[in-house]
Amino acid sequence: MARPVFLLPLALVLLASTMASADVVEHSFYVQNLTVRRLCHEQVITAVNGSLPGPTIRAREGDTLVVHVFNKSPYNLTIHWHGIFQLLSGWADGPVYGTQCPIRPGESYTYRFTVTGQEGTLWWHAHVQWLRATVYGALIIHPRAGHNYPFPKPHREFPIILGEWWNANIIDVENEGLASGGAPNNSDAYTINGQPGDLYQCSKKHTHKIKVVQGKTYLLRIINGALNNQLFFKIAKHKLIVVAVDASYTEPYFTDVVVVAPGQTTDVLLAADQSVGSYYMAAHPYASAINASFDNTTTTGIVVYHGATSSNPEMPVLPAFNDTPTAHKFYSNLTALANGPHCTPVPLDIDEHMFVTFGLGLSPCNGNATCAGPLGQRFSASMNNASFQFPTTLSMLQAFFYDVSGIYTADFPDNPPVQFDYTNPNISLDQSLIFAPKSTSVKILKYNTTVEIVLQNTAFVTVENHPIHIHGFNFHVLAQGFGNYNAATDREKFNLVNPQVRNTIAVPVGGWAVIRFLANNPGCVVGALPPGCSPAVGAVDCFRGRERPNSIVHAASAAG
Repeated sequence: MARPVFLLPLALVLLASTMASADVVEHSFYVQNLTVRRLCHEQVITAVNGSLPGPTIRAREGDTLVVHVFNKSPYNLTIHWHGIFQLLSGWADGPVYGTQCPIRPGESYTYRFTVTGQEGTLWWHAHVQWLRATVYGALIIHPRAGHNYPFPKPHREFPIILGEWWNANIIDVENEGLASGGAPNNSDAYTINGQPGDLYQCSKKHTHKIKVVQGKTYLLRIINGALNNQLFFKIAKHKLIVVAVDASYTEPYFTDVVVVAPGQTTDVLLAADQSVGSYYMAAHPYASAINASFDNTTTTGIVVYHGATSSNPEMPVLPAFNDTPTAHKFYSNLTALANGPHCTPVPLDIDEHMFVTFGLGLSPCNGNATCAGPLGQRFSASMNNASFQFPTTLSMLQAFFYDVSGIYTADFPDNPPVQFDYTNPNISLDQSLIFAPKSTSVKILKYNTTVEIVLQNTAFVTVENHPIHIHGFNFHVLAQGFGNYNAATDREKFNLVNPQVRNTIAVPVGGWAVIRFLANNPGCVVGALPPGCSPAVGAVDCFRGRERPNSIVHAASAAG
């Protein structure tokens, strides 16, 4: 009996030491209208604390974040903490009617959660309609005090948030698209930290600059906050070293171009090793969907060396908009940093296998009307022939916790209802396949279940590289490729040693990806395709944990 008596004080000392190294980080967000001038045009936007982007939150692993949100805007609001696990704090995750009801205009809400087992670059954004076009900011998690990065300490760090800009009220843009059933209007510009850059009209003063010293190394924390577009990013004449993605460390990956999907983050080291001068950093879209319109403009910022006198920055050569080989090379060559901080081994014993088809399809136009989508119908995304519809009276997490029936159904399928040649362009607009019923369906999982999901792109309307995000979890990306997934041959490609770890994956155009994760996080966890999708065109599969109260894990196709 003497051994437990000795261990208890030791355990208390260790616990006290851990708690002493953690702080409470508190912020207040005042969300309200703001008039800004961009592209020769004054526009009223919704913003946090009078700035675009909103405030950067900095914390250390183990800290507790407390954020008071005061909604002084005319719109319903929630905030999602993109990539945060929310262990035992699922109520704070943020998706409207997923984990909470909206914060109504004039009301307030306090988010409280602890950052556990994570460090790196994440971000926060609105999770109601398209408000996150302007309601967003960086969430940077540093190592605990006394701990270091697994790479040489940079001289300085710079958040680089890529975004989109419309010369219009963003809610009107979304509503017009939903009313017509067609694609919403493309953005008018891309931005770097809220600034479009001097390639756009009236934007010479709206160009983001970072100042560097020759010979120093800097950490760029790149976040894609754009609603609908993946983006290539380059800096003229400079190489970059990727050291983390989605707040998970990677083996150093040397590249001169980065591609980030909506919702993803990429940390890169930039060595200021060129001649003293000015160099553009630039981003423009990676657009993989054939014949789909997109904003084909380029946003720029400027890297300015100390002592530079030239006012003519050098411009990088960005990849072509449809350069899938470059995008796939980047996405598929990243690997996790073996034995790095918070590294978790790949689960080898699988409890649940799922095969989830997804893509953009159609839903019927109301009544005898003609909509602006293909065949006179309206666009609608789906997963396994289910097109998700959020509840409107109670959040799914509340319904589960309080055992309220009628909010969702537990019938999301493990496989598509029919098998077909998923990526064959000849199935495009096949009316026997492209219409999916609206539902709010979930899949029941036991707590601590290991899940493997094959994510299969489809050609219902057209194939496209699709970002998919799962709230509350990181997952191992075992393999990805083109065409239809073939278990007999493609399982041989699995990386079970050091696969990259993400919370958002860009599934290859006309292809597939296999992910694996442990469902050990009580709460309602949403996942989705691209973050700009409206719930009206979304799709979801939702995993609900059986063995613990307050255990819903929920993955969707209208991302956030």
